[in-house]
Amino acid sequence: MLMLPFLLGMSVAGATLLHLPLFLCWLSMYLFSFPVLQWIKTGKKERYLKPSLVYGLILIPLTIIVVLSEPELIGYGVLLLLTFAIPAYYAKSKNERALLNDIVAILLFCSFIYPVVYVSAGHEADWTKTTLLFVMSGLYFIGTALYVKTIIREKKNPRYYRLSIAYHVLLIPFAAWLSLPLAIPFTILLARAIVLPKRKLKVKQTGIAELVFAVMLYVSVLIVYL
Repeated sequence: MLMLPFLLGMSVAGATLLHLPLFLCWLSMYLFSFPVLQWIKTGKKERYLKPSLVYGLILIPLTIIVVLSEPELIGYGVLLLLTFAIPAYYAKSKNERALLNDIVAILLFCSFIYPVVYVSAGHEADWTKTTLLFVMSGLYFIGTALYVKTIIREKKNPRYYRLSIAYHVLLIPFAAWLSLPLAIPFTILLARAIVLPKRKLKVKQTGIAELVFAVMLYVSVLIVYL
């Protein structure tokens, strides 16, 4: 989830040297958020204070480098901080696996495509194409979240299984609207949602399969859309 918006953004607008600290800053934010959310959830300061400080100290200089290079990204950072209140609420409620929380996290991760494109092209970027890729990646990852739940936490819930299949069916017309050949990888994703939950895959196998599907989608977008 970290890599796909980043790679799509560079594919739209090109790569620059600033993308390296930008990605490391993004990765550090993700690593920093985990112990902070666990701290909020459990209240165990003694366990999560040290990793929070470590990742926070890594994050600060990277953030300074990015902001000094592109000051307008401060607004994006403020938006992330405000939105962080949602996963913090679910962590405090000990309900961080809620589907709504998953969707918020997915949209936050996918929004990374905007600063990636901005760093390359500034205000002259193709924001229409960028937004369509943001929507596509968000819809893809939401479908993945539903599918993974049918394998792990909701594997005995037939309603989740039906919801996952119906959702993936609806994605195909959207993909075809973007570019007709994109319907092919999204049809494969539909087949995944139908077949794999019945295969009793282990967590590791599911993770490896999702990596393969993400690469498939990225390559497909490169070939037929960008």
